[in-house]
Amino acid sequence: MKFKPCDVTLHCSVYCCPFVYPRSANGSDSKKQRLDESPPSRVLHIRKLPSEVSETEVIALGLPFGKVTNILMLKGKNQAFLELSTEEAAITMVNYYTAVTPQVRNTPVFIQYSNHKELKTDSALNQRAQAVLQAVSAVQDGSSPSSDPGVLDLAPPPSPVLRIIIDNMFYPVTLDVLQQIFSKFGTVMKIITFTKNNQFQALLQFSDPVNAQQAKLSLDGQNIYNSCCTLRIDFSKLVNLNVKYNNDKSRDYTRPDLPTGDGDTTSKDHSLLGVYGDVQRVKILYNKKDSALIQLSDGNQAQLAMSHLNGQKVFGKVMRVTLSKHQTVALPREGLDDQLLTKDFSGSPLHRFKKPGSKNFQNIFPPSATLHLSNIRDAVGEDDLRLLFSNSGGTVKAFKFFQDRKMALIQMSSVEEAIQALMDLHNYDMGGNHHLKVSFSKSTI
Repeated sequence: MKFKPCDVTLHCSVYCCPFVYPRSANGSDSKKQRLDESPPSRVLHIRKLPSEVSETEVIALGLPFGKVTNILMLKGKNQAFLELSTEEAAITMVNYYTAVTPQVRNTPVFIQYSNHKELKTDSALNQRAQAVLQAVSAVQDGSSPSSDPGVLDLAPPPSPVLRIIIDNMFYPVTLDVLQQIFSKFGTVMKIITFTKNNQFQALLQFSDPVNAQQAKLSLDGQNIYNSCCTLRIDFSKLVNLNVKYNNDKSRDYTRPDLPTGDGDTTSKDHSLLGVYGDVQRVKILYNKKDSALIQLSDGNQAQLAMSHLNGQKVFGKVMRVTLSKHQTVALPREGLDDQLLTKDFSGSPLHRFKKPGSKNFQNIFPPSATLHLSNIRDAVGEDDLRLLFSNSGGTVKAFKFFQDRKMALIQMSSVEEAIQALMDLHNYDMGGNHHLKVSFSKSTI
C-alpha cells in the first residue's frame, strides 16, 4: 500500500557530506620518496613549515598519535624535529600523514623519519619550545599543568567543530569573514551563525579535528579588527553540523546545491513517514511535482501514516494523504532517465520497524509539539541540543533530560516546527557511533 500527498512533496534525497580528500599525501612533491631512505624512528623531521608557525601548532600534529617527548624548532629553515615516546606512535603518525596531507595554517607540510633515534636539545637555546612541551607533558600525564592558561587546549582535539563567540563586536562579522580567517588552518566544511544572549556566535566545522585544534590554538583571544571583535573559541560537543540552507546565516561548502531557504523546498526527507512505517520507495510525479507516491512495507503502515499525517502542515502547506490505487512504486527501467524522481529507500538506516516486536511499535503517536529524543551521547548537554534544534528553524520552548541523560523531551513552539525538526534531525550523527533518534511524544513538559 502507499499514499498520495496532493499539496506538498514529501520526497527527500538522502545526502552524505563527502570527506574532502587532499590532492596528494604528505607534501605532494618528489621528496616524499625520502620516506624510504630512513628506517622508522621515534624522531620525525617536519619540513616546509610556515615561517610564523608556533611550537604548539607543531606539537599539535603529533598529539593524536601519542605522547610528544621533545621538540626542536628550526624556524630559520622552516623545519622542526618532533620526538614521540615510542617508535610505534611515530610509525602510526607517518602512516596517517602519508594518506592525508598534513597541514599547518592551510599550508601542506612534509613529515619523514629522522636519522636521529633520540632528540638531544640545548634547553637554554630551545627554552620556549621546552616550556610548551613541559606543559603538554603535564596534561598528557594527568598532573597539574603549568600556569599557562592555554595548556588545556593542547589535549587531543575532541571534535572538528568549534564554537565561536565574538566579544566587543563594534563592526559586523559575516559568515564569509569567518570562512576567510579559519580556512587558513584547513578545509572549512560548514558554518552556522546565530545570536545567543545578545552575542554573535558561530559553529564552524573543519574536515579534520587537528585543523580545528590548530585554529583554536592560534586564534583564541585574537581580534578580527583593531581592538575589537575578539574571538573566543572552544570545542563544541557536536561533531557534525546540520546545515539546511546556504545563505548569509549558514553555509555548507560541500553542498553548493542546497536551497537558500526562500520558499525552496525541493530537498525533502522521508523521515516523517518513517515515524509510522518503513518507507521502501518514493516517486515524485513527473507532471505534478507537488505530489508523490510513497510505498511502505505493508498496508497497516500506510494506514497509520495516512491517519496521523493527513491534514498536517509541512513546509507551510497542508498535506493531503490518501491511499493510492497502485500496489507498488515501480523503479525506472535501466538506462531510462526519470530526472531522479524515483528513489529506493529499502536499505535506509531510518527504518524503525525492521525488527519484529520492536519497542518502536509501542511508541507511535500523532504529531505533537513535544519530541522524544533518545540515544543521546554522554558528552552532549542541554545547551547543545537546544542549539541543534533551534538551528532547524524553530523555537525551543522547553527541555527536560530523563534521569539517565540518554533520553530527553524537547518542546517546540508549534507542531509544524516539531515536524520540521524531526525530519531534519532524526538519525543525526552525534559522533562516537551515536545517531540521535527523534519521535513524537505523548508527554508534555
